[in-house]
Amino acid sequence: MIKKAENIIVGISIGDLNGIGSEVLLKTFEDSRMLELCTPVIFANVKTLSFVKKSYELTAILHGIDRLDQIVLGKINVLNVWQEGVEINYGINDEKIGKYAIRSFVAATKALREGNIDVLVTAPINKFNIQSEDFKFPGHTDYLDQELEGNALMLMVQENLRVGLLTDHIPLNEVASHLTEELIIKKIETVKQTIIQDFSINKPKIAVLGLNPHCGDGGVIGKEDDAILKPTLKKLFEKGTLVFGPFAADGFFGSNQYDKYDAVIAVYHDQGLIPFKTLSFGKGVNYTAGLNKIRTSPDHGTAYDIAGKGIADFNSFKEAVYLAIDVYNSRNQYAEISQRPLKTKEK
Repeated sequence: MIKKAENIIVGISIGDLNGIGSEVLLKTFEDSRMLELCTPVIFANVKTLSFVKKSYELTAILHGIDRLDQIVLGKINVLNVWQEGVEINYGINDEKIGKYAIRSFVAATKALREGNIDVLVTAPINKFNIQSEDFKFPGHTDYLDQELEGNALMLMVQENLRVGLLTDHIPLNEVASHLTEELIIKKIETVKQTIIQDFSINKPKIAVLGLNPHCGDGGVIGKEDDAILKPTLKKLFEKGTLVFGPFAADGFFGSNQYDKYDAVIAVYHDQGLIPFKTLSFGKGVNYTAGLNKIRTSPDHGTAYDIAGKGIADFNSFKEAVYLAIDVYNSRNQYAEISQRPLKTKEK
């Protein structure tokens, strides 16, 4: 059964309160028309967010709740994950603030896993100050991969440009050693299924970038493209996956070849994210593909340098909300179609 728009519950983890996350999320819902598309639930504390709202001279009305069964549709709900006061110092890297970011995120993930919210949008965290004995993950994605079913994959999205990664938050000098046939097949199959069920494209065309400059130039600048990437892509193509490459990354983006494909897979983080962020003009979204639940986030970080100044652009966060809703609807429609019995011709 497809939910009405306003009945879609969008959970939001607060991120680093000293960064711009709380500003961009409150600015997003300052427009009351957003409440016609979904009902937000912010995992934080209503007094803390009221302070943030006042500091940015915003006017949206916040509805504090203590339990998820108290959610009011069409309101900006704030679930009180903590009760005590929090000292906010915009632009400061603070370990205490990092602990509140994780309390919010863990509570929101639990709600997502248990079906109390429909989708999750995460505000930016500081990967350094969130580390503790209880949370030893490099970021959101690795924790979600542990807590939710599936194989998490970072997919950057802006309209028809979708860039996934074979490897994400690992040092550059370890990328080549991580490339295996098993990893490449798993990631490409994840992207393929994501494009089908979450973006409603039945036969996606997928491009894969090469590891080395010029894809190794026949082995002169590295052998990984010829030895690992090419034969693995050939094997997948022969089994029916429309995968192409490897392509030299510089020419691929420079000549607009990405327009011909439904998804592009980069081998490592910066190879994919630098051109993506250049092309997305501040409206890009980070989507965690491959999970049984839906999570999106803006494509920027805490931006301490502009936090508290009221000048943060909220478009990427707003697009993250839009994408979460679109994927939720697309995934439900896919499930509904998949369950329909096949029609047989009458004799």
